[in-house]
Amino acid sequence: MTFQGYYISVEVLFSLLIIFSILIVCTCAFWIISKTNRSELIDELIIRTNSWWKMALGIGILITAPAIVGTIMLSYVSFVALREMLSIGRFRQADRSALFAAYFAIPVQYYLAYHNYYHQFLYFIPLIMFIGLPVMLVISGNTTLIGRSMSTIPAMLMLTVYMISHMALLFHVAVPGFSGGGGALIIFLIILTALNDVFQFTWGKLLGKRKILPNVSPNKTWEGFVGGVLTTGALGGLLNFLTPLELHESFIVGLAVGIMGFLGDSIISAVKRDLKIKDTDDLIPGHGGAMDRLDSIVITTPMFYHLSSYFISN
Repeated sequence: MTFQGYYISVEVLFSLLIIFSILIVCTCAFWIISKTNRSELIDELIIRTNSWWKMALGIGILITAPAIVGTIMLSYVSFVALREMLSIGRFRQADRSALFAAYFAIPVQYYLAYHNYYHQFLYFIPLIMFIGLPVMLVISGNTTLIGRSMSTIPAMLMLTVYMISHMALLFHVAVPGFSGGGGALIIFLIILTALNDVFQFTWGKLLGKRKILPNVSPNKTWEGFVGGVLTTGALGGLLNFLTPLELHESFIVGLAVGIMGFLGDSIISAVKRDLKIKDTDDLIPGHGGAMDRLDSIVITTPMFYHLSSYFISN
C-alpha cells in the first residue's frame, strides 16, 4: 500500500495489527483486574504495558516512515544508549575529548548507513575510531588508567552505535519478488529478539535446573537457553513471510537470533554486575534504561543483517 508518497507493505501492516491488538487486550485485561483486585504485581504490569505502548509506537513509526526518519530515530537510540553506557563508565577528566569524538561518530556512522556507503560503514568505527580514540587519549598526556579508557570507550561505541546502525542498512534491502522491504525485516528482527528473551525466561522457569552462567546471570539455565533458542527458531520459520528467505533459512536465522540474543544479554549483565548496578538507567518505567532493553538486539542486529545478506546473495 502507498501512503503520502511512500510504500508500506501488507506484511508490515499485518504485524503491527497483531502487536497493537495484543497490547489492547493486555491493557483492557489489566485495567479490569486492577478495578477488582489491585496489587503490586498488577501495578507493575500496568507500568510495563504503558512502556510497551510507547516502544511499540516508536517501532511503528520506525518501520512505516521514510528511511530518513527511521535512520534519524535509530541514531537517537544510539545516542541514548551511548550516553547511558558512558555515564556508568566512570571515566577520567582527561577522557573528555575522546568522549566527544565518540558522540560525533554517531551522525557520521548513520550518514554512511543512510547513503548505503557500505565499505565506509564497515570500517569507520572498527578501524578509524579504534585508532583515533587511543591517539586522542595519548595526546591528552595523562597516562593514569589510560589503558582502561582505550579499551572501554571504543567497546561502548561498538555496542551502542556500530552494532545498532546495521538496522539502518536494512532499509536498503531490495529483493525481487519480496514486497516487505526493510520495514518487514526490522519487525522480524525485533519480534524474534524480544520474544527470545521471553521464551528463554519461560523455559527456564518451567524446566530450568542447571545454571549456565551462575556468576553472571544466576537465573539463566541450560534448559531455558536451549528451549528458548529452539522456540525462537520455530518462530523464525513461522514469520518467514516477513523475509525474502527460504523457510529453512528463516529457521536458521531464528536459531542464530536465539543464541546471539542470549550472548548480548549476558554481556550487558556482566558489565552491570561488575559495576554493581541493577539497571543502566531508569529511562523506561518498569524496564530500566535503554541498554536494559537493547542488550540483546545490539548483538542480534549485525548478525541478522550479515546472515540474511549471505542467504539472499546465494
